[in-house]
Amino acid sequence: MSDVVEVRDLYKSFGSVKAVDGISFSVQSGKIYGLLGRNGAGKTTIMQMIAAQLFATDGEIKVFGQSSYENNRVLSRICFIKESQKYPEHFLVEDVLALAPSIFPNWDEEFAYSLIEQFQLPLKRRIKKLSRGMLSSVGIVVGLASRAPLTMFDEPYLGLDAVARGLFYDRLIEDYAEHPRTIILSTHLIDEVSRILEHVLVIDRGKLILDEETEALREQAFAVAGTASTVDTFIAGKRTISREPFGTFVSASILGSLNAAERQRAVALGLELAPVSLQQLIVHLTNGKSGGKEAEAL
Repeated sequence: MSDVVEVRDLYKSFGSVKAVDGISFSVQSGKIYGLLGRNGAGKTTIMQMIAAQLFATDGEIKVFGQSSYENNRVLSRICFIKESQKYPEHFLVEDVLALAPSIFPNWDEEFAYSLIEQFQLPLKRRIKKLSRGMLSSVGIVVGLASRAPLTMFDEPYLGLDAVARGLFYDRLIEDYAEHPRTIILSTHLIDEVSRILEHVLVIDRGKLILDEETEALREQAFAVAGTASTVDTFIAGKRTISREPFGTFVSASILGSLNAAERQRAVALGLELAPVSLQQLIVHLTNGKSGGKEAEAL
């Protein structure tokens, strides 16, 4: 599987603020990546540099094996949908769809108009008159119908209700299955997207603290529930993410995997084991207390 994006020793500073601090990673073709982290962690800055909308302070980015700056052969294969997407003042929704084929060689008009109908977007309304949710929906339509080999969504759901967000996730995974490409999705609604992510990149204060396949990551933490005394005995010496009492019972989340003997011991003690959600794990890793050390240990 070839690399679509290669990032090496990347830095980006804004004055004295180091927004991206020496990160390196690669993005493979035909996978859905989650670029995760708290607000202000550097996620948007990274995507802007990949899309050649910002210059790096130092380091190297290659997209499809080349620099993307002033390189139309690369840029024509990228679709970057930003949270703050701007359009000309006079544009109607239908004007966006009319312009898209000249920007995206793989544009699917039929698919775009089916999405317009599903998201209930008014074709004749000016973009500047749209609600926050409708504006997000326009970006989603363009991002999905572009069928760009590298498609990046930066917090694409702002203003959308739960039904519309579910529609976005469903259409994304359905179309990805039929038309594989590389998708990078930046979001902090981790629980909602965890089912569709194949690989996770976690950014914290400009640094890459986790670069892991989602399934492997899910095996790196677990929850245990039972009576307080039994749970406390079982988790003694383990790295505890959280401990929540419910009367005489306790539910605790632990960082680390369990071997077969430990699982048998838990069953013998009458404890219930369950996986920890991806969101709970990542919130713990980026809460400012561990400084990324626990992420490095995974």
